[in-house]
Amino acid sequence: MTTHVREAGPARTTHGSGWLVFAAVMMIFSGIMTLLAGISAIAEDDVFFSTRNYVYELDLTGWGWIHLILGLVIACAGFALLKGATWARVVGVVLAGLSMIANFMWLPYNPWWALLFIAIDAFVIWALCVAPGPIRD
Repeated sequence: MTTHVREAGPARTTHGSGWLVFAAVMMIFSGIMTLLAGISAIAEDDVFFSTRNYVYELDLTGWGWIHLILGLVIACAGFALLKGATWARVVGVVLAGLSMIANFMWLPYNPWWALLFIAIDAFVIWALCVAPGPIRD
């Protein structure tokens, strides 16, 4: 019969696990890129192509503000997740879901970019859901 001896000291946490670090880095990257796309849309840059008669049609400046704010919040949540904030996991899943919806609606303006970020958001949600929780005594 073997006994396990636990060493005294601070409780271990898993906020540095590989999946959480991956999700945090991807959230920071995704947030910054979404923020830049929002700035570009607000400035009415010539990089966006708009299709006519799209169901979710909204002014390009309106989409720019949505992406700017969403990108800023996603990047901040990614930094909080990297610092080990437990609440950032739930917030990250919600924000990645919102980002997926926003990028789906962004398809007529920049289809390949939107599809790429939908895939990144799906990976972020998956990584946040499979990462181990904090170890409790």
